[in-house]
Amino acid sequence: MNEKNNKPFVLAVVGPTASGKTWLGVELAKIYGGEVISADSMQIYKGMDIASAKPTEAEKQGIPHHLMGILDRDVSFSAADYVQLANKKTEEILSLGKLPIIVGGTGLYIDSLLENVKFSEGGSDEAYREELYAFARENGNEALHARLAELDPEAAEGIHPNNLVRVVRALEVCKVTGRRFSELKKESRLVESPYNSLIIGLSFEDRQKLYDRIDMRVDEMVKSGLIEEARQLWHESAMKTAANAIGYKELIPYFEGKAALSDCIDTIKQETRHYAKRQLTWFRKNTRIEWLFLDRFNKNNEILEKCKKTIAKYLEM
Repeated sequence: MNEKNNKPFVLAVVGPTASGKTWLGVELAKIYGGEVISADSMQIYKGMDIASAKPTEAEKQGIPHHLMGILDRDVSFSAADYVQLANKKTEEILSLGKLPIIVGGTGLYIDSLLENVKFSEGGSDEAYREELYAFARENGNEALHARLAELDPEAAEGIHPNNLVRVVRALEVCKVTGRRFSELKKESRLVESPYNSLIIGLSFEDRQKLYDRIDMRVDEMVKSGLIEEARQLWHESAMKTAANAIGYKELIPYFEGKAALSDCIDTIKQETRHYAKRQLTWFRKNTRIEWLFLDRFNKNNEILEKCKKTIAKYLEM
């Protein structure tokens, strides 16, 4: 089943946080003889386990999971870096005669990998980059995003103001290359993908059901030691990376004695709901995604049967 049109078949499972991607990825790997490649911008770091919802060994059920916990927390990591590592891991899995299954909620990583985005070697300007970060610290993320909107409105429309890393990179590319980031992005998609990929998306028709799952997950994270994990990171210099991750930065006021723990936990739930909405907005732009609305199913085996039919139909086309 791994070949179609002379291209190797790659499966992806995407969707918002707490939608059940980890479970489905593992189950499909068991059915089709696959291995999981994570597409999560925070799971790739060491020590950031609970808030990033890294699967436990029990949840993995013996299925190999790749690109999880491989980087120190003070290492910067871009979509271009992800594509390079994920391509290499995909080829390794294919060489074993197994199915690569991309699982995650970082839409930029998944799109860049499966659409074969070629990132420009436009270079960098570290001094200018630090200047931009300093501007954001002093004036706020919205103000920096407004600068990008003036320079490249199309790029600004596709990047959330709070995604500071991407806003800074877009401005840096514009300065270094003298061209709009959005133009370079379009050109990067002109090379055909080497993969024949099917993307299965998980969501809920009733958005409140997703939000309830998010609230339950946060409560479970707290029981599993989230506060202790975040406190340890707070004491380390590597908090720079963790400060961008939901589940860590919201607890800083509690550690500083400026807010009650219950209020901070409520903020984590709220910010996670907002993040899920942004994820859904991103993924809905991709018309290739085959959506499964989980509240239409009564049992997990019904979900798996639907996936099997979707995969079989796609491979027969």
